Amino acid sequence: MDIRADELVNLIYEKSREAFNIIKRYVHRTPVDLSRSFSQMTEYKVFLKYENLQKTGSFKVRGALFKVYNLMLQGVRGVVAASAGNHAQGVAFAAQIFGLRAVIVMPLTASIAKVEATRSYGAEVILHGTVYDEAETFAKRISEEQGLAFVHPFDDVDVIAGQVTIAWELLEQLEDFDAIVVPIGGGGLVSGIISVLKRVKPEIKIIGVEAEHAPKMYESIRSGKPVTISPKPSIADGLVTKKPGEITFAIVSRFIDDIVTVSEEEIAMAIHLLLERGKVLAEGAGAASLAALISGKVKLRKGMRVVALVTGGNMDATALYRVLLRGLLNQGRIARLRGEVLDVPGSLERVLSVIASHRGNVLDIKHDRYELRASPWHAVVEILVEVPSRKVAQEILRDLKVKGFDFELID
Repeated sequence: MDIRADELVNLIYEKSREAFNIIKRYVHRTPVDLSRSFSQMTEYKVFLKYENLQKTGSFKVRGALFKVYNLMLQGVRGVVAASAGNHAQGVAFAAQIFGLRAVIVMPLTASIAKVEATRSYGAEVILHGTVYDEAETFAKRISEEQGLAFVHPFDDVDVIAGQVTIAWELLEQLEDFDAIVVPIGGGGLVSGIISVLKRVKPEIKIIGVEAEHAPKMYESIRSGKPVTISPKPSIADGLVTKKPGEITFAIVSRFIDDIVTVSEEEIAMAIHLLLERGKVLAEGAGAASLAALISGKVKLRKGMRVVALVTGGNMDATALYRVLLRGLLNQGRIARLRGEVLDVPGSLERVLSVIASHRGNVLDIKHDRYELRASPWHAVVEILVEVPSRKVAQEILRDLKVKGFDFELID
């Protein structure tokens, strides 16, 4: 398929202006704020655009609204989409707004919370397949058999034009900024950002961010064509796709200023910091832009005004618990201690008194007297402790040693 990037950029630019006027009555005008905490961490002036506060909890609803609106004008009676989360909710919401039937195919691995949220917008949800690709294949079959219009999550001009209304909104809210950091899943949002900002303010640097576990755009640009990768599961599940779209690859490969990747630990840290410092909940994909900034992966001039898009906030409670625990471990604010104690009354109490003397808060204890590797007449103890810092954890180990207990920090 021969796609000319210049023509696509012009088409998306024109359509996005139309989309902005059409969908703004249905979406929130999400806030933009200067973060002093993250500015100090990065040496940039960091502005956060909180699209996690958008209707359905994600920027995806913007693209879905404009696409479904145009399908309604064409006389389409119903739509079908495949998604494990945000696109599903966006299409379901848009179909409800415009009075169309919506069938959403979600993989069996989709979280219960996201399935029920999608149903709450009136969509018929079908669970099929264990991965997105299987759900998409089934959705396309439904499209053909039932005459429903298939709504692609990113490789569609109308979807991209709707998603990038975020850029027009941003330009009204923040007249002067030097760079913008954008998460890349399939590449729809970043393609739209390029189409608008490179025309309105071509000097603005556009930095894309992918999860290290799914660097499909990075690898495609390096290969000179869209390539299919084998992604690993990621905290940022919204960024996990096997291959960029043809439209999105054509635009991004031509005009992006840089693409960086972030690790699972860096994403978890960003989620934790957004919640603790920013008082907002972001999902993994939504926190990727900030992760790229605070990890130092983004290389810009000191003092530049940089926008980080917080693109979504749909994270279920169990996933959030695991991420926050991981973030605390990485920060050294939770320590896991492992050692042996003599299996007699009072031994564990002496260990806990040392921890308490350093203001350590015990979160969990495992006491195993049947551990085969333990010394005779001893029990193996693992203690999860909340501590002020890594330094305090080391002080606890030191004082335990003085008391005759041999403990170590474990991951």
